Amino acid sequence: MGKSGMQKGKGKVKETLGKATGNERMKAEGKAEQAEGKVQESADKARDAMKRRSH
Repeated sequence: MGKSGMQKGKGKVKETLGKATGNERMKAEGKAEQAEGKVQESADKARDAMKRRSH
C-alpha cells in the first residue's frame, strides 16, 4: 500500500469516527483526506504511464 492508499485509509477511519461520534468536522476532514489520496493515486498513475512511454 502506497502513500495514497494510506491517506485514503486514514481518511476513511476519520470519516467513520466522525460519523460515530457526531463530529462533523472530523467527518469532513476524513472525506478531504480520502480525496487527497485519490488525487495522489491518479497523479502516481499518470507519472507511471509517462515513464513507460518514455522508455
